[in-house]
Amino acid sequence: MDLLEIERRGPAAWLWLNRPELRNALNDLVLNSISNSLKELEKDTSCRVIVLAGRGQAFCAGGDLSRMEQASKMTKSKSKAEAGRFAKLLYRMHTFPKPLIARVHGPAFAGGMGLVAACDLVVAAEEAEFCLPEVRIGLVPAMISPYIVRAIGGQQARRYVLTGERLAAREAHRIGFVHECVAIAELDARVDKFAAQLAQAGPQALARSKKLLAKVAQAAITPKLSQETAAVLADVREGEEAREGIRSFLEKRKPAW
Repeated sequence: MDLLEIERRGPAAWLWLNRPELRNALNDLVLNSISNSLKELEKDTSCRVIVLAGRGQAFCAGGDLSRMEQASKMTKSKSKAEAGRFAKLLYRMHTFPKPLIARVHGPAFAGGMGLVAACDLVVAAEEAEFCLPEVRIGLVPAMISPYIVRAIGGQQARRYVLTGERLAAREAHRIGFVHECVAIAELDARVDKFAAQLAQAGPQALARSKKLLAKVAQAAITPKLSQETAAVLADVREGEEAREGIRSFLEKRKPAW
């Protein structure tokens, strides 16, 4: 059985975590499968959007505890290298040039919540739950912490990291972690709608916008930043994609991409 299934829906590639009997717990094989799939899909020009989803009753229950136990017996250098695989994947997702949508149903705990935080858009079913339970078993949500803090802010992160309490989908929507919270019957349709909207945009423009957002998110608003953002627009306007986009708008037709 494939630990990660790829389903193509028009311009979107849906990556299905496929360990339903273990609530899609993460291990090295799963992480490698996601990483390898992203590598291939980045080169595939027909793929414009990535959707991350989970088979069975959960989106992802976090790290495989048997893997955690094995890691606790490793040398420090090996343990660091093992943890680094997940850190690299999260960074890869966060900086991936194509938009990623998290389709969340059921539990998204620990590393599963980290996967969600590394995506660009989050659509959750009303019964979805998020949780960072690491401290309850003597661990720390280390690799996912930068993405959690960026997604919900430092103050909310203090609450959910330190208490390990569950975060219901509606509350996650209220605090801004989830973009859309819908009935389970509407989940796929809402994800498909987001994917279609994203596919209408210029692929290079999306990639540049993601880079720009990452840069300005933590930057102070200064004259230097103003100059840098102006330079980005000037550079983009010279490109063929922008020229085609403007022409298509003026000519009232769909752009070539």
